[in-house]
Amino acid sequence: MEILIVEDEAEIAQLIQLYLEKEGFSCRTCRDGLSALQIFQEQKPDLMILDLMIPGLDGLEVCARVRQKPGAKDPYILMLTAKGEEIDRIIGLSTGADDYMVKPFSPKELVARVRALLRRTMRQGGQSQVYRTANFVLDIDQRSASRQINHQTEALDLTTLEFDLLSTFMSYPGRVWNRTQLIDKLWGSNFFGDERVVDTHVARLRKKIEPDPANPTFVKTVIGVGYKFEDIAVLNQS
Repeated sequence: MEILIVEDEAEIAQLIQLYLEKEGFSCRTCRDGLSALQIFQEQKPDLMILDLMIPGLDGLEVCARVRQKPGAKDPYILMLTAKGEEIDRIIGLSTGADDYMVKPFSPKELVARVRALLRRTMRQGGQSQVYRTANFVLDIDQRSASRQINHQTEALDLTTLEFDLLSTFMSYPGRVWNRTQLIDKLWGSNFFGDERVVDTHVARLRKKIEPDPANPTFVKTVIGVGYKFEDIAVLNQS
């Protein structure tokens, strides 16, 4: 697994690299936002550890630009920053980060979070399934998703986490999922973040699949419980 560490403090970057390489990960470091985007385009890392306060383009801008250029290898993003206020955490997650850590941090906890994020990729191995509903087709093996709009098929431009979230919903249509269950399904038992990250990613998914995200048709809120997916003519084909 390839990891890009974007951190302008050399000692912190070296510490992160040391712990991750001990665990068998291949790491590369850079110190500013423009370099991060260049390396992302050239090497397509599996995961980015992205400091919020870096020279040039800040971490939020780098995260947003990476998410605007999805491809066959859409990286997980772990945002790392000295800022710990709730609003900064929410902004980071809404921009497209998958997890968030505040300095000072435990290197062992960081490694655990990296493993939890990358486990989602490993869980897909060996599957070859297609989930179909009246409006959507989701191919697990090809990692592709599409929907029908006015009798036309349109490819869905989903991030890795959005794809996993939609596949979870479509694999159990009508089931109500609470935040804890979705976190366990998507991040695994090593998740250390804020449960409200689920709400952020559900909102982002709705913007891409719902005709009216403010009044969702497919991913519905069950007040006081969680979320469920509803569509007609559900068919799961192996």
